[in-house]
Amino acid sequence: MSRYGMVIDLDLCNGCQACVVACKVENNVPFSSPELLEQGRGISWIQVFPMFEGEFPEVRGHFMPALCNHCEIPPCVPICPTRATYKSEETGIVAQIYPRCIGCRYCAVACPYTVKYFNWFKPKWPEEMMQGLNPEVSVRTKSVIEKCTFCSHRLAKAHERAKKEKRDLRDGDYRTACMEICPVKAITFGDLDDPESLVASLVKSPRVFRLGEDLGTEPKVYYLREGEWNAKPER
Repeated sequence: MSRYGMVIDLDLCNGCQACVVACKVENNVPFSSPELLEQGRGISWIQVFPMFEGEFPEVRGHFMPALCNHCEIPPCVPICPTRATYKSEETGIVAQIYPRCIGCRYCAVACPYTVKYFNWFKPKWPEEMMQGLNPEVSVRTKSVIEKCTFCSHRLAKAHERAKKEKRDLRDGDYRTACMEICPVKAITFGDLDDPESLVASLVKSPRVFRLGEDLGTEPKVYYLREGEWNAKPER
């Protein structure tokens, strides 16, 4: 039994968008045209928003990556009529079963973080890129909801590697694509219930906060406020 979560250090994030690109490539997230974006129909499992504090001329800016919070008490789960959205008891990940989704979009309405996306059209890629689709992640069809899965397909591979090496799963064996690609190591991922994991130690920081904590959803994505820089141990 595990409870996977993420910590994002806003002091380190420079808004490079590498996590956004890595997520799209890893999870076969379709491209969104400017027209779709204008209609609010773009799909991006993780987005990086610019944030500003203070008043001119003392304005301070930073960037905030936003994705599914994989809530401990997810509002999207009980409202789904087909249980296409559910929370894994083994990992704590809020997952999707795409063939069960009937496109009612109740879960998208229930999500207070607005991080669920509806496929209005059949996804398309340039012919040259079709060979580059990830065979380990299913391509979602038209009229279903999709969202961040914490790259859960990588967990099976991590278990297989550990089994082959005749050992238990270690902290760092299972990494999301966004954590792996981040050039400034602003993203940390791991088992929150593992006292030896880096992510478990980071959530104890006095700088830590979560989005919408007053909603009672108990998000498992944590943020570290901007402040005095603290060096992280090497991964």
